[in-house]
Amino acid sequence: MSRVVGILLAAGAGRRFGGSKLLAPLPDGEPIGLRSARVLIAAGIGTVVVTRPGDRALAEMMRLAGADVVENPAPDQGIGLSIATGVAAAKDADAWVIALADMPWIQPRTVRRVLAALEAGTRICAPSLDGRRGHPVGFAGHYREQLLGLTGEAGARRIIAAAADRLLLIPTDDAGILLDVDVPEDLHPVPGGSRASSAVLG
Repeated sequence: MSRVVGILLAAGAGRRFGGSKLLAPLPDGEPIGLRSARVLIAAGIGTVVVTRPGDRALAEMMRLAGADVVENPAPDQGIGLSIATGVAAAKDADAWVIALADMPWIQPRTVRRVLAALEAGTRICAPSLDGRRGHPVGFAGHYREQLLGLTGEAGARRIIAAAADRLLLIPTDDAGILLDVDVPEDLHPVPGGSRASSAVLG
């Protein structure tokens, strides 16, 4: 069986939220970042969390949850370097499921479906809801060098766009694939609401 690793991008500054976004509690009290990590872990894959340098509270929380932690040396350069940093930490993997730490409502079953598609030989895949692509995004080893070379704010957008004809969209009823937390008001999403993630992974 192929080895798939989860990469959780958690190196953002959280400026729109007011700082320390990933430590902020959800309505049930669990921190945003921790919930996002546990989603990947619950799906049964080893997980690498990419944090900002010196973010000790977040790093310790992630390690206690069972994830490995690596620091993006220059997080303000953009999400592309976070992706490259995470993939470099698990570059011997056969594939990666790349997720965003401010999207805590994705269900583990959705991650398992992305994982299953990668294990079945799909090169690139993502869940979709009502025709809208969401997160996380799965990349096979075919994209290793491209992922390792990412920089800037565009994230993996160009890789995904170039692979549009090969991108497998996995239909789901999981609204969490489209919801992120940008500001404190986002901590209480409206069920069935149409607010889409502003994430730039792709």
